[in-house]
Amino acid sequence: MNRLPIALAFLSLFLWGCEERTDQSGDGGVILSVSDFDGLPAEVGVNLLQLAGFLSVGEITIDSHQKDPSGTTSSLMNVEMDSYEVTFSRADTGTLLPPPLVQKIFGVTPINGSQTYENLRILTLEQIESRPLSDLLFVNGGFDKETGLDFIRLNLIMRFFGRTLSGDPVQTAPISFTVTFVP
Repeated sequence: MNRLPIALAFLSLFLWGCEERTDQSGDGGVILSVSDFDGLPAEVGVNLLQLAGFLSVGEITIDSHQKDPSGTTSSLMNVEMDSYEVTFSRADTGTLLPPPLVQKIFGVTPINGSQTYENLRILTLEQIESRPLSDLLFVNGGFDKETGLDFIRLNLIMRFFGRTLSGDPVQTAPISFTVTFVP
């Protein structure tokens, strides 16, 4: 009698039974969202921005909601915020993009609560002094060399990342806003 099929069946049942949890979504039952932001100018002068060294958003609020409103909550669903990223896409005819920005942040967003951050940087010298934004600096001619225009319109896309206290990774959906950069 061949015992291999029986051994494989027991092995698969053993491995299936070893799985720690049935919910493998990795969200810890929590949804993070950006509920509000303000203090972002619609138009920015790159030469002044270079002197300042950065561009920041005045205030941004992250909300935490339990995924199942009829379920129970626990302090293990609180989210330790870890970082945020800003990526870019063009809102004009150009194709060149500044490098992404990734910054560390701290704070705990309680389940069904919120966390507010002030003056988060969304551009640093790394982005300002990289093409295409560096083309708008007076020293470089003051116009986008790719499009020939004296402005660059960028979509800034932000996402926030954290972990529930139970260790599950959580992130916000991307939010986007458009800024026009001029010399």
